[in-house]
Amino acid sequence: MRIAFATDAWHPQVNGVVRSTVQLVAALERAGHEVKVLSGAGLPGFALPSYPEIRLAWAPGRQVSAWLDDFRPDAVHVVTEGTLGHAARSHCLRRGWPFTTHYHTRFPEYLALRTGLPTAPFYRWLRHFHAPAARVMVPGAGVLADLERHGFRNAVLMPNGVDTGLFRPDPPEPAPLPEALRALPRPRFLTVGRLAVEKNLDAFLRLDLPGSKVVAGDGPELGRLQRRHPEACFLGRLDVATLASVYRAADVFVFPSRTDTFGLVLLEALACGTPVAAYPVSGPVDVIGGSAAGALDDDLAAACHAALAIPRPVARGHALGFSWDAVAERFVDRLVRVEARLALA
Repeated sequence: MRIAFATDAWHPQVNGVVRSTVQLVAALERAGHEVKVLSGAGLPGFALPSYPEIRLAWAPGRQVSAWLDDFRPDAVHVVTEGTLGHAARSHCLRRGWPFTTHYHTRFPEYLALRTGLPTAPFYRWLRHFHAPAARVMVPGAGVLADLERHGFRNAVLMPNGVDTGLFRPDPPEPAPLPEALRALPRPRFLTVGRLAVEKNLDAFLRLDLPGSKVVAGDGPELGRLQRRHPEACFLGRLDVATLASVYRAADVFVFPSRTDTFGLVLLEALACGTPVAAYPVSGPVDVIGGSAAGALDDDLAAACHAALAIPRPVARGHALGFSWDAVAERFVDRLVRVEARLALA
């Protein structure tokens, strides 16, 4: 199958949407599908307000239309709701092609935190964007239920996966640990992600825990968090191989976010054998489920202490059920084929 992806989130950005899309594309290609990724690479663009790491292409409609008509896809999947996503959506509607979309991020909640506005207008905008899609793929059952409560009628479950070869407890050639981490006392409580207000990082950093607190990632909250929590170890942005080593060196992975749709970092930590401590909300609930691989509690400190007792093989074993090859097979089943191309004849 010839599959076109339209995404505003792509290299050199470093975030969960990019990592999950890269892994999905690789798994699809291993399965014999031909994939074309339409991104903003090489196009003029501008930084997304309040999220400068993401650059949006400026008026990419003509280029996206040319890409799609030249590729002649069997299926079109719109990954994000930015300018590339809008351009691909508009082209499919003009051609009469069915297409699918993805809902990765709780933008209404994030925008409400940043602006002080209610979530309702942002959900109205998202309903408008996703309404023409044959299916909207969402990563977790909790998010699916949320969207249905907000009037989405075309959402379907499509969980993320994890690279269990890269993220593993016993790699043949592990990357060296950052110097700042090596001497930290144990237990080491780690969190990973974009350092932004919606990640609720203060809830983790102000906990009274033994050992050390470690934060990997970058973002607009970095300076404030360093000033407020000087006792924590901030590692900054890491390459993927080093990140895997950091996961392995942690005793508990702490996920304080209450708004993430899934939390790819949860699976990465588990695949390295590191148990999870989190709130019992969408994302952690979807990943951990009824397994013993993590501790979910409204008291995050209690969850951290409980997670210390979880055997590392239990965490690893749970992650093995989320391979990308299995996810890719399910993804193809969710796609909708472009049957007629009368407009191109």
